[in-house]
Amino acid sequence: MASHGLYQQQSLKQVIGPQMQQSLQILQAPAQELQQIIQQELAINPVLEVDAPEVSLEDTKMEDPESDITELSRLDEEWREYYAQTRANSSPRTAEDDEKHRFMMDSIVAQTTLQEHLMSQLNLADISDPKLLEQGEFIIGNIDDDGFIHTKIEDLSMTHGIPLEDLERAKALIQSFDPAGVGAQDLRECLLIQLERTGRKASLAHRIVDHHLDDLAHRRYTALAKKLAAPPDQIAAAVDVIASLDPRPAQGFSVMRNNYVTADIKIQRQNGSFAPIMNERDLPHLRISNAYKDILTSEGTGSEARSYIRDKIRGAKFLIRSIAQRQQTIQRIAEELVKQQAEFFERGPSALRPLNMATVADAVGVHETTVSRAIAGKYVSTPHGVFELKYFFTTGIKTEGGEDVSNTAVKNAMSELIKLEPSHKPYSDEQLVKLLGEKGIKVARRTVAKYREAMGLLPSHLRKSA
Repeated sequence: MASHGLYQQQSLKQVIGPQMQQSLQILQAPAQELQQIIQQELAINPVLEVDAPEVSLEDTKMEDPESDITELSRLDEEWREYYAQTRANSSPRTAEDDEKHRFMMDSIVAQTTLQEHLMSQLNLADISDPKLLEQGEFIIGNIDDDGFIHTKIEDLSMTHGIPLEDLERAKALIQSFDPAGVGAQDLRECLLIQLERTGRKASLAHRIVDHHLDDLAHRRYTALAKKLAAPPDQIAAAVDVIASLDPRPAQGFSVMRNNYVTADIKIQRQNGSFAPIMNERDLPHLRISNAYKDILTSEGTGSEARSYIRDKIRGAKFLIRSIAQRQQTIQRIAEELVKQQAEFFERGPSALRPLNMATVADAVGVHETTVSRAIAGKYVSTPHGVFELKYFFTTGIKTEGGEDVSNTAVKNAMSELIKLEPSHKPYSDEQLVKLLGEKGIKVARRTVAKYREAMGLLPSHLRKSA
């Protein structure tokens, strides 16, 4: 018979503090968002002041950058461990929890990036496996602005040494998130996810997308009717269903691309080589108010007031330090990018080389997820234009000469060829393969077709003009 009564249970649980959350928030914040965070802190912390020489952002640059980066890495690891533990100890989410979450998401007014939107769902998911959480974050980091994972999962598994079945499991998790279709590797998978999400897995539309997408793209409806043994009216109805799907599931977040962006870094030539210069101009220089220092040392100040001021000063110093850490982390990542992508800064996008975050993380001495957070939403001004930092991280192929060429460089080469093609006789994918081969870039026809679709370019017969 079970006994009832009071008992104590001791457990060890790591707690993430507000300061740790603030440090990671500041690291991930783009320049404009960081300005807003600083303004909020100025409004609520009376000991903070702007534009004075004492304890300023410039003055808090650490004498030992290595220890500063180590501290940031420690905070990063603690954050990851905290979320793993809280999910392991938390109870399953209820329908009421889901309803509250939907209300919260519907109430958000400020624009959110796709990655932030997906990370929010990952953090709220009922997952107790820390590895799945880490790999889910890794998958999110490899999703582009259209919502696709254009690098094959097999290649990601091989490059990063992560078991393929683990990545497949993480990909399936992300594909269960909103917007429907996100995390697909191509248009076919994207549309299938949306059809299955709406209970149409056994539908005619699903069969068309799954096995006859090429016929659909070329509007060969008669051929579809014959192959599927379906009357034309059913084919037409299925086509209407497919047309209602979203081929770019993340386009709702793309409005941010049209906004004015502030570059966090400027790459400019110095003494014959390129160097990154951090944008400090748009960041207020902060200090601790002398007035509150005087109050703290005054004999007439009571213990409660002293405690309050000390607490605010600690918070202000941590804010200043976190901003300095952010700047230094981004600076070091930018310095490594200049080393790794030296040819890009000399010659432009055609010289972009394959690069993954793990390589930069190892060189800088931080975790790969720290690099992911540090580059999120950050822009760099270069002699060839303004680019998002994540633009410089891309997979690639080898040329016939054994050199590595990034996927972005291949797409740029394709784009240039298509711009110069005869309008009355556009290049087919096979011809593009041949022309790229003449440039030393050896790719398969299906790769050319995949890149062309990713770039939003039509097949040759649809690009033809009289």
